[in-house]
Amino acid sequence: MKSSSGQHYLALDHVRAVAALMVFVWHFTHSHYGFPVPYEFTPSVFFLAVFDEGHTGVSLFMTLSGYLFAKLLDGRDVKYGQFFWNRFLRLVPLLVLVMIVFGAQKLNADHSPSWPVAVLNYLHTMALGLIYPTWPSGGWSITIELHFYLLLPLLLWLRRRQRLALLAIIATAVIFRWVYFENHGEVRSLSYWTIFGRIDQFVLGILAFEFRQIFQNRHRLAMVGFLAFTGFYWLFDRQGGYGDPSNSLRWLWVCLPTIEGLAYSWAIAYYETSFKPKPIGFSALWGRFGEYSYSIYLLHGFVVFWTARNIHLHVFPLSNFYVAMAVAVLCFLAMYPIGWLSYRYIESPFLRYRRSYLR
Repeated sequence: MKSSSGQHYLALDHVRAVAALMVFVWHFTHSHYGFPVPYEFTPSVFFLAVFDEGHTGVSLFMTLSGYLFAKLLDGRDVKYGQFFWNRFLRLVPLLVLVMIVFGAQKLNADHSPSWPVAVLNYLHTMALGLIYPTWPSGGWSITIELHFYLLLPLLLWLRRRQRLALLAIIATAVIFRWVYFENHGEVRSLSYWTIFGRIDQFVLGILAFEFRQIFQNRHRLAMVGFLAFTGFYWLFDRQGGYGDPSNSLRWLWVCLPTIEGLAYSWAIAYYETSFKPKPIGFSALWGRFGEYSYSIYLLHGFVVFWTARNIHLHVFPLSNFYVAMAVAVLCFLAMYPIGWLSYRYIESPFLRYRRSYLR
């Protein structure tokens, strides 16, 4: 990650690459509503459950955003107009291109005789994406990021006055989700697709940066945390996980964003403070995947489902999760040139217009 000040955080690039891989594996293995690997499957190797339930990679992205911005803005005055301008330049160019391509594909597939009406309807859907999760190809998560940016001045103000006051935001979010669950019988959609679920992860990322020294070199504790979280996710996977929102654990979505945020904020703070990766060899290569992760994340939807389906139907079966995951990792690595091209020719040209937002 490189900020407008030129600072680069290779360790955080590594984390972003892991998050992108988790999402990619999730979409590859379960691409068509549990095809080629059925949702009901649970890996015997329990820590692979976070890949079988790879949607949790989005939670890692969200938690990392909170951690990163706490790090970038630590003790600094922020010119928010320029901050929002920089975020616009970073996110919007590729997002708009994705919207155009996705819209063209949709219009071509619909064969609507009234294409002007179809275009207007699509533009209306994209406009709603500023509020609701309607943007395509993973763009819905950018909506949540934008909502986080709007809340960021308040979060930073609370952080300066009383850091632990941020816990009240998490408690309020959990209570709100519980009330929603009691009234609607489900809360997965709210917890997964909106800021009302993801706010926990942003805030816990901020708090993890504030207390990051607690996690430094706590290797045994980190291992216990890893085993506990992956074991928990394995049990969640066995009960149906994301693929079965009507299962007996549907109430768990009230607190699942918080559990994920706690685990990932801990992991991020531990990794960044305990290790100093060097920009050489595999470390540098994996960091590049993190640097291009936004490109890979938004663009992989155009290829991942088609690739999984055609390999399964025409090359060899992918119904075995372990085989499918191995192939998914190889396909993820093959996304490197796509990520590089996107970053080099679509995203980077706009970054030269960034302005410093720190006083």
